[in-house]
Amino acid sequence: MQSNIYVALSAQLSLQRRLDTLANNVANVNTVGYRGEEVSFEELVSPSSGSKPVSFVSKGENHISTKGGEITQTGNALDVAVRGDAWLAIQTPNGVAYTRDGRMQMTSEGVLTTLEGYPFLDAGGVPIQLNPNDPPPTINKAGTIEQAGNNLGAIGLYRMPQGAKLTRAEGVSVVSDVPAVAELDFLHNGVVQGYVEKSNINPILEMTRLITLQRNFQGVSTMLGDTENSLTDALKTLAGS
Repeated sequence: MQSNIYVALSAQLSLQRRLDTLANNVANVNTVGYRGEEVSFEELVSPSSGSKPVSFVSKGENHISTKGGEITQTGNALDVAVRGDAWLAIQTPNGVAYTRDGRMQMTSEGVLTTLEGYPFLDAGGVPIQLNPNDPPPTINKAGTIEQAGNNLGAIGLYRMPQGAKLTRAEGVSVVSDVPAVAELDFLHNGVVQGYVEKSNINPILEMTRLITLQRNFQGVSTMLGDTENSLTDALKTLAGS
């Protein structure tokens, strides 16, 4: 069978994977703390029966974008937006995960949790405990928490080592294939109280990519249709019809 059919099929599979990624990004454009997903592809070269090799598209590898999102003010004392490349740590049923969604709520016992109920961890990896009967806390750039004049520790900020592979966990959180390390650089990293970080998705750019992707898919489909017609005509000629 002609190699261009296999090449076109590999292209359609890669376009489908990219389409799924773009659709998921567009669906989460208004999700606080969401990190968009991207796909990288490689060229696979296979020897053919002729003198020239044939190039295919790899199935692609997904990776989470670490670009920052827009920071917007909420005025809520329990909201924090992360500045820089640091992440907040939360305790989930499957272990520690990391998030950029700094919307916190306080339980009746004073534990700060995510909206899903997962405790935020302090710099020592312990759930943050406040006094539910005291006034709202103040949180400085380094994450230090004060409430009613008392220092209650600090929000844990963690940095992913360079080259770490991130995968999605509960909600908008992620887990890393290598351990995260405590962030100590508060000149370029920190938190801002009373703000949250929106998703890092550019809706106009993503919609433009969707349109381009649709056109590419149609082009490949047209090529497959032309190839099928040429094969049919060839068979008819060989059959003498």
